[in-house]
Amino acid sequence: MSIYPTTRLRRTRASQWSRALVRETSLSTHDLIWPLFVTSGDGEEPIASLPGVSRWGVRQIVDRARAARDAHIPAVALFPNTPADRRSPDGAEAHNPDNLVCRAIAAIKDALGDDIGVIADVALDPYTSHGQDGLVDDNGYVLNDATVAVLMRQAVTLAEAGADIVAPSDMMDGRIGAIRGALDEAGQARVQIMSYAAKYASAFYGPFRDAVGSRGLLKGDKRSYQMDPANAREALREVAMDVDEGADSVMVKPGLPYLDIVAMVAANFDLPVYAYQVSGEYAMIEAAVAAGAGERDALILETLTAFKRAGASGVLTYHALDAARLLNG
Repeated sequence: MSIYPTTRLRRTRASQWSRALVRETSLSTHDLIWPLFVTSGDGEEPIASLPGVSRWGVRQIVDRARAARDAHIPAVALFPNTPADRRSPDGAEAHNPDNLVCRAIAAIKDALGDDIGVIADVALDPYTSHGQDGLVDDNGYVLNDATVAVLMRQAVTLAEAGADIVAPSDMMDGRIGAIRGALDEAGQARVQIMSYAAKYASAFYGPFRDAVGSRGLLKGDKRSYQMDPANAREALREVAMDVDEGADSVMVKPGLPYLDIVAMVAANFDLPVYAYQVSGEYAMIEAAVAAGAGERDALILETLTAFKRAGASGVLTYHALDAARLLNG
């Protein structure tokens, strides 16, 4: 038995070099994925509810991807702010090969090739006029199988534009297997699927909906397909289904309020598990800093380390470039 004073746990904490030797969790730039918002304009559009985050035109998104590469961030994740006149009840713009995301993917790949990975979101909410992630019936209920058929087309379109990873965030049942089959049939077998396997119907998504222009459009809520925040074991069933259907990696979203889910998934499945530090989490950190309640650099690194400690293989975070600069010294 370890008994004081023979055992003194403070011995190994006494100096920086000793703390480094015994540190159990490490964080590096290779653990980061940077979400970026694409707009139809040219230049920068700051997002009021996400201070320090902007939408960027296609030309400028290439500069953002180049900055990520130079900071040793391995991948960016793209999300569009689709113009109102390109939104429709059926979300057809999602599989338009000339849509915003497809143009941004092609531009990044033209400029940087395989120097950086490009992750493309698969879901209809940035493209529908009603703000839901799928097709809806006359009563407003989101239709599962009809939506999956559209997501298959969207995923193939994104892959053909040059996406390295497609990331279904819609939470429809059966979509991973259907998308895997569609990609393989289209000759895109090398494209990975990062499944939003445990995505909760969370109150932390508000600023993201501002960023993609869907907050004012959303009719109803998303509780019939996103997970109940009260449930934990259900997440394991969701992940198991997606793994069986061919997911290459899975994601838990949101992040910090769901570290228990990250830890459960990492302990039960032998594949990469990612966490998304979502817009509301980012905004809370920025608000705390603005109020003088915390030191920004320390808050960024501590929260990201928490994801790794819980078992995450990596983190999608709007603080990615800031974190990389801190980690790179």
